[in-house]
Amino acid sequence: MLSERRLEVLRAIVQDYVGTEEPVGSKALTERHQLGVSPATVRNDMAALEDEGFIAQPHTSAGRIPTDKGYRLFVDKLAGVKPLSSPERRAIQNFLDGAVDLDDVVGRTVRLLAQLTRQVAVVQYPSLTRSTVRHVELLALAPARLMLVLITDTGRVEQRLVDCETPFAETSLADLRARLNSRVVGRKFADVPQLVQDLPESFEQDDRSTVSTVLSVLLETLVEETEERLVIGGTANLTRFGHDFPLTIRPVLEALEEHVVLLKLLGEAKDSGMTVRIGHENAHEGLASTSVVAVGYGSGDEAVAKLGVVGPTRMDYPGTMGAVRAVARYVGQILAES
Repeated sequence: MLSERRLEVLRAIVQDYVGTEEPVGSKALTERHQLGVSPATVRNDMAALEDEGFIAQPHTSAGRIPTDKGYRLFVDKLAGVKPLSSPERRAIQNFLDGAVDLDDVVGRTVRLLAQLTRQVAVVQYPSLTRSTVRHVELLALAPARLMLVLITDTGRVEQRLVDCETPFAETSLADLRARLNSRVVGRKFADVPQLVQDLPESFEQDDRSTVSTVLSVLLETLVEETEERLVIGGTANLTRFGHDFPLTIRPVLEALEEHVVLLKLLGEAKDSGMTVRIGHENAHEGLASTSVVAVGYGSGDEAVAKLGVVGPTRMDYPGTMGAVRAVARYVGQILAES
């Protein structure tokens, strides 16, 4: 275990390197921070930190920079989440309150996160597998053609056309709409197939085929839309950090194009806590020089999706963690009120 003093030296090195982009020397540390010890003692502490792999010497520089292991210890032990100021919180609320639907909420959230953190922002759409049904609407477009509209508790709307073998009377359509909603509203998507399996048998013989067709489209929609959707923004922010990527920024950009990779980075939606993955903790090789800060958001106590940012390991972790957490909280409030 590191002594408290050496932890303080590590904290100072991380803060200075993140702020100045320059390797940090013992003389600068004693001048900038009230460490209460001589430069010689700080040099000894830095040598010990280097021996244990928390800091490293880049090239021939006299200064030191944090390693992935050093950033990990900083995040786990030394970095509190920096609270946002009242103006910042008001700005978040005002920006997100203007959203008109779920797509707008997600789009605004991506832009806001990218602006607040100056990193790449990633927002996952609320997972249908973790959503509940708010309403199922059935509309007659023609005698034998219907529109099925599925609305979730998170405001997600899915529309499907249903072509029936025979015309379906308006009274039968109203009856199906009422019975369907009475069974599925407020229920998890995973429960819907079992809840509606015997519904066709409760209708007249002539209508059963159409009811079965409607249910088939509904269930197909539930299955299809479990594929997770992501929105990404602020990729241009990475160009500000060109020297933070050892060789080229290209592997990072290529990894960010793969949504499967990003979903794995964000982690399981059910895990609503803050996740910070640093450098080589990211399984994808192209992201070994980046860090990911992610948190779950939802309309209640349960997270329905994740949002977060991707940036270089030389990141303002307390500020980024505070911004990500605050935005997630506001998005959750909007979903709860929608």
